[in-house]
Amino acid sequence: MVTAPLTLAEVSESDLLRRIFPFFEAGPSLAVGPGDDAAVLRTGATTVATTDSMIRGRDWLDEWSTPADVATKVLTQNLADVAAMGARSTAVLVSLVADPATSLDWAVEFARTLGAEAASVGVVVAGGDLSSAPDGVLLVSVTALGDLGHRQPVLRSGARPGDVLAVGGSLGRSAAGLALLHDGTDPRTPPPGIRAECVHHHLRPRAPLAEGPRAADSGASSMIDLSDGLLRDGHRIAEASGVRLDLHGEGLAPFVASLAQAVGDRALDCILAGGEEHSLLATFPGDLPEGWRPIGTVVEGSGVALDGVVQQPRGWDHFLPPEASEDGA
Repeated sequence: MVTAPLTLAEVSESDLLRRIFPFFEAGPSLAVGPGDDAAVLRTGATTVATTDSMIRGRDWLDEWSTPADVATKVLTQNLADVAAMGARSTAVLVSLVADPATSLDWAVEFARTLGAEAASVGVVVAGGDLSSAPDGVLLVSVTALGDLGHRQPVLRSGARPGDVLAVGGSLGRSAAGLALLHDGTDPRTPPPGIRAECVHHHLRPRAPLAEGPRAADSGASSMIDLSDGLLRDGHRIAEASGVRLDLHGEGLAPFVASLAQAVGDRALDCILAGGEEHSLLATFPGDLPEGWRPIGTVVEGSGVALDGVVQQPRGWDHFLPPEASEDGA
């Protein structure tokens, strides 16, 4: 006889915590881990802190995303923010706010993946929170902490005319993957090659975490995580720094050519306005560190331009309906 999966309403909070705590490995930075009112971390330098949340139906769809996908994405978007400050992530706190009818298996798989992914990059899961929610609501939230070590934080406000604009990581792959899913691509069996890479990057993005501290050590004057689109996040650097970022079509061309194999003439728009890429965008007054690719320059003015043509800050916006934003579930 097939037994129906347990829901969160059928187990106690203590039982759920007992099931998921084993997935969260301890580390040398963790003096007191999950189980008390708060975690205690050993830190010897300036600490970076950030938080991000995801809610079902807005940030992911169950028909596309597994609990493992959601865990990977919410962790990545937080660790990328820490890296964009020039820091190394050390610990995260995780919260789950769920309809009691949520499958227990969903929560356990989410926790298992979050713990494994965090451990793979040397990050400890220090604790978090559980709460119930109205019917149909499922929300996850992660707060990440990072260590700057000897570095000064790299802010959005340091770009200066004459700097080189560069990217560490990919461009447009998450948006291309989302477009393919909207086209009807099966998220579990996408066509091989670049299309599969794009779908996988949308469902389980990977951020170039080591590039943040490397950029800081190489003298980056400003930096940002590409979470809401190249144009929108580029505008954030431009506005904070009081400059204009001039994107060069020649620098973007290799990214466009690669994505065109997956989404055709939508490639450039995926690069300019697609969110959830979690690569790093930075400006450098001197030579670029290895692994970074130049895509433009910093000039006098304001906003963002492409080959001299001013662009509007298109991209993901949390408070616009999904169909009005350029990315999202």
